Amino acid sequence: MAPLGYKKNFRATPALQLFYTGGPLRLAPDASFLACACNDEVKIVDIATGTIRKSLAGDSEAITALAISPDGNTLFAASRSLQVRIWDLATGTLCRSWKAHDGSVTDMDVSMSGLLATASIDRSIRVWDVDGGFCTHAFRGHKGIVTKVIFHPDPHRLLLFSGGDDATVRVWDLVTKKSAALLEKHFSTVTSLAVSANGWSLISGARDKVLNIWSLRDYSHEGTVPVFEAVEAICVVPDGCNLPGSSIQKKKGSKPNVLTVGELGVIRVFSAEGGNCVYKQNSSDVSIATEDADETKRGFTAAYILPDAKGVLCITYDHRLFFYEPFLVDDKQRDLRISKRLIGCNDEITDLRYVGSDETSLAVASNVEQVRIYDLSSMACTQELTGHTDIVLCLDTCLSSQGKSVLASGGKDHTARLWDVTSGKCFAMCTGHSAAVGAIAFSKKKRSFLLTGSRDRSIKFWDFQFVIDDNQQDRVAKLSCIRSAAAHDKDINSLSVAPNDSLLCSGSQDGTARIWKLPELTLATTLKGHKRGVWSVEFSPIDQCVLTSSGDKTIRIWALSDGSCLKTFEGHTASVLRASFLSRGTQIISSGADGLVKLWTIKSNECINTFDQHNDKIWALAVNSNNESFATGGGDALVTLWEDCTASDEEEAARQEAEEALKDQDLANALADTDYDKAVQLAFELRRPFKLLGVFTDLGAFGRSGTDATLASLLKKLDSAYLRLLLEYIREWNSKPKFCYVAQHVLHCVFNVFPASEIVEVPGISELLEGILPYTQRHFNRIGRLEQSCYLADYTLACMSVLDPSDQLPGLGGEIHAKKKQKL
Repeated sequence: MAPLGYKKNFRATPALQLFYTGGPLRLAPDASFLACACNDEVKIVDIATGTIRKSLAGDSEAITALAISPDGNTLFAASRSLQVRIWDLATGTLCRSWKAHDGSVTDMDVSMSGLLATASIDRSIRVWDVDGGFCTHAFRGHKGIVTKVIFHPDPHRLLLFSGGDDATVRVWDLVTKKSAALLEKHFSTVTSLAVSANGWSLISGARDKVLNIWSLRDYSHEGTVPVFEAVEAICVVPDGCNLPGSSIQKKKGSKPNVLTVGELGVIRVFSAEGGNCVYKQNSSDVSIATEDADETKRGFTAAYILPDAKGVLCITYDHRLFFYEPFLVDDKQRDLRISKRLIGCNDEITDLRYVGSDETSLAVASNVEQVRIYDLSSMACTQELTGHTDIVLCLDTCLSSQGKSVLASGGKDHTARLWDVTSGKCFAMCTGHSAAVGAIAFSKKKRSFLLTGSRDRSIKFWDFQFVIDDNQQDRVAKLSCIRSAAAHDKDINSLSVAPNDSLLCSGSQDGTARIWKLPELTLATTLKGHKRGVWSVEFSPIDQCVLTSSGDKTIRIWALSDGSCLKTFEGHTASVLRASFLSRGTQIISSGADGLVKLWTIKSNECINTFDQHNDKIWALAVNSNNESFATGGGDALVTLWEDCTASDEEEAARQEAEEALKDQDLANALADTDYDKAVQLAFELRRPFKLLGVFTDLGAFGRSGTDATLASLLKKLDSAYLRLLLEYIREWNSKPKFCYVAQHVLHCVFNVFPASEIVEVPGISELLEGILPYTQRHFNRIGRLEQSCYLADYTLACMSVLDPSDQLPGLGGEIHAKKKQKL
């Protein structure tokens, strides 16, 4: 067995970050990035990697509208503070901001010529010259909130279209600055507008479940297409593309096909010519079944056709982004399938587990009904396991005896489900609890049974071996409860099965942990000592002990033989929500409600490192099987991956130590050779203030002629960072009487070499000078008193005729002796 080495440090990698919390979202013209509203900020998200390129700070108010210039270089953002801000996306700098309306801006659009149109809840529409910074048009006419505004895509046709919650569409002529037409056929809020490719048809969609087609030649109504759902977004499908519903050949002047999304959560394409549906998805990727058949949570809120019609981007009500790509079902028929998922907001993370035989994926449970599977290499959401009808609270995973990766989940819907991670299908369900299932655990050795703990205070034993062996995986099997036990007086928070499957440990909100014999599920020992609820329990992989963490801010290790507490770990400032063994059971990693992750060594009973990466409670902690990494997730909706960097840190420390030893030798050689230029450079690099003091002392900085020029030449070569470091050293030297003479002389040279304009630019210069001035004043006062004392001594000695009159000493004593000699 390899020698055991304690882990000392972990490197954090933010894996899943919050980037979209609902509201406006815009796709770049080249589809390379997205601009997403995230509370009061705007996140620029790279579509290829799903990572955040930039975060554009807001003004503490929620973002209400976004727009991107046609060249993709400028972003326009409006917030509830009534300010419109312009950002340069290349540098991430704020270029300009102004108040656009008397109410919040609801929508914006940018024309090909660079004009910006803003619509507001104050019932007005304004057009702005962005370069000039002034308003060119102000339109009023809507009787309600203006919800949508777009320019005509042809830059030679200066028209602006708007829709409002007064169920009307208006056409505005930018040349005459008047309303060109009022289009009234809708009976509900207009949510989307689109212009056909030939530029002669306008399509409007509303929540009255119809599309209206308008002619832009005479502004007449050309037809109504019933879509039987509240329409949230429409897009014109280009002719001859690979998207489903695209027409291969159309007559000149014919009406376009229109893609619609809305409350049903399906993509459909309608023919504006005939009004019939030419494409419809077979099932919704958004719909989630609920216990109440009349209450469903589903629907798309926006849609974009990607450039060159390579696919469709749809945004869901719960901040998920689905990228659809077309594929051939047969020689003629095309369909859409999801090629990529981006999750804008995972909400509060409730549990995490590594899944797969090689643990290359991470299962995440949050405040939604799905369990999401992420690929660790790209952190892309590869699967969404849908089946629960309420929030998923707990997860566990195992490899079956056949090598199949199985995931178990328990939720607020009082059920537990078993999933085949490879196919993403639920193959078994456990029903029988009368409250939410808050704890779940697989057997470790046999991998044939499952235990669940619930808020109904009971533990249930389920056997799923026959389901694994069953080849009929198309149906969801109903597992039967083999045994049940009334386990605790309050909610059960955690379960853990011993490595040999002989014992079960349960932790409860009643402040106790209990050991149960398996498979009988009979009580063996009760672990009492925590003053608050027990949040997590885990058996040691090598010893006969169990680990518990509690709301009393402590972690404890208990002996299985007699239930006595062996060790107590204190250090968290709030409830310890999760704790797991590391390093073959010799270390502990814990996370708490204080947002901290702590690493403990059991032998020394001390915390050897603390990691601060979360801004809220850390509810979830999962350690991989090789103990080299772990993942955390919490109330801040972030998932962080941690990699062991102890070995790399030690190698880097050894390398730096060897380099410093060589540089120390070079410094000693430079001092011996009186190579002061090299000695000063090395002293700064090594951060050796007293070596640098020795260099200045050797230079004879305050008594040898010609040293000022040498010192000035050395100081001129210092950059701003080294100049600040030198001033820090001077501040320290100046506080000690032994070194103050050198410090004062070097400081004098610094002020002679560097102009005042350059010195004031040194970071923290005011703080440095505040530390130098008091001691400098003290030194000058002391020198003044010393000088006065010297004159008094001269006078006294002269009066005592101690000084020889022939001494050529200047001063009062010499003059007195000379006068006495003249009298004699």
